[in-house]
Amino acid sequence: LRLVESGGALVQPGGSLRLSCAASGFTFSSYYMRWCRQAPGKERELVASISSSGDSTNYANSVLGRFTISRDNAKNTVYLEMNSLKPDDTAVYFCNVIKGGNYWGKGTLVTVSS
Repeated sequence: LRLVESGGALVQPGGSLRLSCAASGFTFSSYYMRWCRQAPGKERELVASISSSGDSTNYANSVLGRFTISRDNAKNTVYLEMNSLKPDDTAVYFCNVIKGGNYWGKGTLVTVSS
């Protein structure tokens, strides 16, 4: 099983980014997928989750209305569209699936700074 995140970058406050997570090694379309993040000195937190079909999503209060999670089961990819970014959004963002165990990618760094 492999999860590979991409799309992280340095962006100014108020800017936007789109993260991608390419999945392989399992039946992607059968599993919930999650985006989590870990800021320096803080614990990892759940940002958003999406059901296997994509028809149900959930968000942390801190990103509600600014972030959108989506997936393309034909491409085995989950996305995180991030708008109105704030310095507090600075973190390493991880893709996650729970399939027996808890699987993580290596993460992609998002830095929000002027």
